[in-house]
Amino acid sequence: LYLGIIFGLYVLITIGIYHVLVVKLEESFGVWPWLVFLAIGLICVYLSWQSPSQALSMWWGYNAFLNLWTVKEMFDQRQRRLQKR
Repeated sequence: LYLGIIFGLYVLITIGIYHVLVVKLEESFGVWPWLVFLAIGLICVYLSWQSPSQALSMWWGYNAFLNLWTVKEMFDQRQRRLQKR
């Protein structure tokens, strides 16, 4: 009944967390954590594909693309940080 509202809140919260996470990880470790996000993203793609229900498939799919997009953001964050100097 409230799946859409709950999922929307989950999306909002995870985007905010990942924004801070990308900034802090890139600042502390450089861009190498992109490998971890790629692995998590690919695992989530597989789990979405194999999921028995549409709701779980949607959840895994969102997490997949959140992590795959974060790979790009890790490199973009490095460029943003270097441009500030």
